[in-house]
Amino acid sequence: MRSPQPAAGFPTPGHDHRPCLEEVIERAETVFREQGLRLTELRRLVLEEVASSHKAIGAYDVLERLFAKEGRRLAPISVYRALDALVAAGVVHRLESRNAYFACHVAHAANRRQIVFSCEQCGAVAEVSEAHVFNGIAKAADKLGFHLTQVLVEVSGTCMACQGSR
Repeated sequence: MRSPQPAAGFPTPGHDHRPCLEEVIERAETVFREQGLRLTELRRLVLEEVASSHKAIGAYDVLERLFAKEGRRLAPISVYRALDALVAAGVVHRLESRNAYFACHVAHAANRRQIVFSCEQCGAVAEVSEAHVFNGIAKAADKLGFHLTQVLVEVSGTCMACQGSR
């Protein structure tokens, strides 16, 4: 599979996003097929909208972008259901702190152990996995007798591109 992003996780300014989008759609088709699920037309449209950039987007923004310009009306619950299916499949993630969604551009294990970096200035999102961070979290959980089901660490700050534009 291609690696559309630089090693740092954030795309370079002005990068060609088409390979990123194609990879997300390709991965989603594979994941849904392997899980015996259908990537319905609505799920695909929602995924394409979420994956249209490296930024997190809210469900109502997805709804607006997809259907308002066409004059069609769709209940917000339909978009939320599509997003839930995409999140459950692991091709979209929810940025809890902003109640927004972003496409997964990094292959990772089903345990979804990731660190999500979110730029406060441009809204770009990148995810990485650092085993030693998660090993420390697992050790702390063990000490508490706590069973981990999902570990997501969110970090806010400013990406390199935005730091350079100050």
